[in-house]
Amino acid sequence: MGQAREVMDRLTEALTTRRDLKVIAELYAQDAVAVTPDAGEVRGRDDIVEYWRQLTDAVPDATYESLAAWEVGDTAIDEGFFSGRNTGPLRLPDGETLPATGREFRIRGVDIASVEDGRVVSYRLYFDQLDFLGQLGLLPDETP
Repeated sequence: MGQAREVMDRLTEALTTRRDLKVIAELYAQDAVAVTPDAGEVRGRDDIVEYWRQLTDAVPDATYESLAAWEVGDTAIDEGFFSGRNTGPLRLPDGETLPATGREFRIRGVDIASVEDGRVVSYRLYFDQLDFLGQLGLLPDETP
């Protein structure tokens, strides 16, 4: 196992098993960039940690089920299911906050982290936002 895989595994554990924002901060470079489907491009360690704080507040019981894990050079790639119950406020990209729905969800996603000197410098997260919002009951009813 190389450095990228080790860092990605520690990040996943800090986000789900341990929910440790201090460890998350230690795993990102100061000038890291993260790209997510819901927040777009997030620049800098502090803003990335804030993104993860909002997610862990919204879903404090989150779990991750790995389907596949790869490492190619300085990049780790994970595919799996992120699950939990939305029991905290959910922040939308426009800054609006929605109250917790209390609903459970399970979404498939892919994470890609490029690592230099033991820290994530580039992070990309992919998941289906419509699936996520639909499972939370936050999409308009399409029934005529």
